[in-house]
Amino acid sequence: MANRDELVIIRGARSGDAAAQLALGKLYLFGGASLPRNMPTALHWLCRAATQGVEEAWQLIGANIPFEVAQPARAQALQWFVRAAQEGIPAAVLVLAQLRRVDPSPPAATGQPRQAAAPAMPRAVPGREVPSSVPDAWRALEAEPDADQDELLRLRTMAAQGGDRDAQLALGLHLARMNSEGDRVESSSGTVNFKRALRWLAQAGEQGLADAWFAMSRIYIRPEFSQRSASEAQACLERAADMGHSGAQLECGIHAWRARRGAEDNDVRAVFWLQKAAAQGSAEAQQALDRIAPPPPPAGWADPLLPLLTREILSSQPLLAARIELAALFRLTRAEALLLDVKAADQGHCLVVDIRASYGRSKRRLVLVRTAAERQKLDRIVRLFEQVDADMEGNYRQRLYRLKSWLGADMMAAA
Repeated sequence: MANRDELVIIRGARSGDAAAQLALGKLYLFGGASLPRNMPTALHWLCRAATQGVEEAWQLIGANIPFEVAQPARAQALQWFVRAAQEGIPAAVLVLAQLRRVDPSPPAATGQPRQAAAPAMPRAVPGREVPSSVPDAWRALEAEPDADQDELLRLRTMAAQGGDRDAQLALGLHLARMNSEGDRVESSSGTVNFKRALRWLAQAGEQGLADAWFAMSRIYIRPEFSQRSASEAQACLERAADMGHSGAQLECGIHAWRARRGAEDNDVRAVFWLQKAAAQGSAEAQQALDRIAPPPPPAGWADPLLPLLTREILSSQPLLAARIELAALFRLTRAEALLLDVKAADQGHCLVVDIRASYGRSKRRLVLVRTAAERQKLDRIVRLFEQVDADMEGNYRQRLYRLKSWLGADMMAAA
């Protein structure tokens, strides 16, 4: 039940007081002393306050109302998401893109019924057949080296408004005066408008264009952008990397590697992204990988022992045999092979070789899982250790003694 102060606000809101409607919307949005959080109700009262000209109301709508709440009340809330997106509120840009993907028709003017907008026809160009659609017309004109830039911008804008993701990306880059790599492009027409650029790039990104998220990350780190945000830039960069953007993967990898002192596992993340970028042909990513996890030597101490592992040893000492095979596969030292916690070391794309707790002279290092064959063999070895308690194998001296006893002096000499 609402308390006395909240009841006063409720009465004022119901009577049409804009300030009370804003206050009631904030109570339902964030939760009050007695009123629970209720997003749909918050949206209702904030929309009523925004209709009376309260700017804070539509700013709160754009920044806090998620798509799941906005979609059922689209007719009432869409105009405020448009307003917030035009002001560059990132959350509003994303929700607006989702709302338009569900229903791409533009919002009707307040108090007037929505009417279907007639599609604008591309202008005819002498000597060339007019394409059947605006996106086709834009692409055709884009391919011409001496195209009329005003006409190109008009068609690009129309195609973007119609939901064409490539046009949305191109329009966003044009408004930000940058190319797809984030480099500045000098233009004699118009001025930079980062907020409008983010609006179109977010719509293109929501439709699956990794280049759009990468471009957004470049905008958010621009020092001249009034809403500069390193955290937003990193979020957009990781979104682009997740979608397969090679440049974003390279940057995520380098950033994680430089931040490894803050969190030790950052080197594992760095290797993950660098491997992704290197697989797409990035020479810089491959060079970084070679520095972080150098290629293994051609041969190791365990290689001569593999043919000597008899069936008796494989059946009676399966863990010892598996450790020898692991050492040969990933060029581990003898101490690393005997002491490695195999289950904890496996990170999917690499092994974290860290035995410092048991062997102080060692150093933590990463070993890449480079091929599908290595991955299959490692999976088999990991399954072998899944049901084994580490204490069963004893300490390093006990493990080393077992290795010497079962392999014999001749085999140890070969090692």
